[in-house]
Amino acid sequence: MKEKIWHSKPHMSGRESKYVQEAFETNWIAPLGPNVNGFEQDIANFLNKRKDMQVQTAALTSGTAALHLAMVMLGVGPGDIVMVQSFTFCGTTNPVVYQGAKIVFIDSELDTWNMCPKALEEAIIYHNNLHAKTLQLGEIKAIVPVHLYGMPAKLQEIQEISDKYAIPIIEDAAEALGSYYKRRACGTFGEMAALSFNGNKIITTSGGGALVSRHKQNIEQARFLSTQARDSAVHYQHSQIGYNYRMSNVVAGIGRGQMEVLEARVKQRRENNKRYRDFFQDIPGVTFQNEPNHDFFSNFWLTAILINPEITGFTREDVRLALEVENIEARPLWKPMHLQPVFHGSAFFGQGICVDLFEKGLCLPSGSNLSEDDFDRIFSVLHEMFK
Repeated sequence: MKEKIWHSKPHMSGRESKYVQEAFETNWIAPLGPNVNGFEQDIANFLNKRKDMQVQTAALTSGTAALHLAMVMLGVGPGDIVMVQSFTFCGTTNPVVYQGAKIVFIDSELDTWNMCPKALEEAIIYHNNLHAKTLQLGEIKAIVPVHLYGMPAKLQEIQEISDKYAIPIIEDAAEALGSYYKRRACGTFGEMAALSFNGNKIITTSGGGALVSRHKQNIEQARFLSTQARDSAVHYQHSQIGYNYRMSNVVAGIGRGQMEVLEARVKQRRENNKRYRDFFQDIPGVTFQNEPNHDFFSNFWLTAILINPEITGFTREDVRLALEVENIEARPLWKPMHLQPVFHGSAFFGQGICVDLFEKGLCLPSGSNLSEDDFDRIFSVLHEMFK
């Protein structure tokens, strides 16, 4: 069997080993340590390239953990409502459920495939009116847009709605490290934001994530809660419930090495995206997730396309299976969360754009370590189908 071409596999630089080795040599194996502190500062330095930005970070075990702590710190609890983009991974939604709150799912818009500002405001107005009339619905505690596949959401419009109704934003920037909106890094807009360093992300710590915030108190509280909320005492004392969410010093060492090549990884992902665009430029029935204008800069973590079967004569699943025969991994776009069995019956606002995107969409192999031979194999299959 031919060697597998993965959808997005880890890409080590070789620079990680020095930090990991330091952890072993100094016996800093347990959570916390100099690599954790350094990794947090590395992320902050990257996000703080604009002089008016001064975010801080807390390195955690996952992006899901970061979102969960953000929910905790915003006081999200039973009976509350959180407005969440439906077109996403379950890591975005599960933290709301952990807190016993109710999710209202928001559709996508066609420009970025992310949270639709119009549907968001319709949902807020509907629930505010219903709450005022019946008092049967809880308070809306947060808005959670997602920068899907690295594409920034329409942050200006979403921020205006957030300000208008005094509802804080939690950015799910798990896929968007290295992406920008109006030259400002994704993850620096909301009250808090989550990053992910899972194995398939643009940089990886094998597993891991970070909470980002401009507010020092949020980061201090996240660090406290993520280390089991241990009070300042000689003995173990706890005045509130905490979580075992802190990143280890060894894992953070991998992250430090990865941060040194982040700019190169963004460049490589964007070059991958251009190669696919060049291939499909004269092929009808195939469209891309696009940057709407110069305000948007995507890291193109994944290259995502839509295949219109009425024009091509075959579906995205036909393409995926053809690639699979050659041991090449491609994946459908995220299945909208409001269609997931676990969220059956949840409220949804919008025209169903995210459903159409799911039915037609495919993520192509996008790793920053794809070789020329890999692309030759990929394009051979695509050429057979499309040309």
